[in-house]
Amino acid sequence: MSAENTEWQHELRARGYRLTPQRQLVLEAVEELGHATPEEVLTEVRRKAQGVNISTVYRTLELLEGLQLVTHAHLGHGAPTYHPGSAPDHAHLVCRGCDRVIEVEPVDVAPLVSVLESKYAFRTDVRHLTVFGECDRCEPAT
Repeated sequence: MSAENTEWQHELRARGYRLTPQRQLVLEAVEELGHATPEEVLTEVRRKAQGVNISTVYRTLELLEGLQLVTHAHLGHGAPTYHPGSAPDHAHLVCRGCDRVIEVEPVDVAPLVSVLESKYAFRTDVRHLTVFGECDRCEPAT
């Protein structure tokens, strides 16, 4: 068992939650998939446990997010996309052409964040920042 697994198991128990097989499977699925919708998490979980349903996945993701073990971002229409809470903060670039998601370090969006704060007194949550456009694979060369 890895140190990271032990850490989140301890966190669950310290806050009075049991480590159920479903919780473990959902968190492992999010860690394996990186950015994943609840439906994608369910598909991954069902590879190991057929009896898990979508409402269990949603409830578990909500609990895990409350414990800061996972976090979500909106990378398009529909369900949010979840990724491990242990991942470094990052913004997202989403290609409308191929749905590619590119993680961007906070330093790369710092100029935008700075302008938003100084001009509009707006504090940006970089973890939920998503910019849509076309990647170099889809954008025609000019």
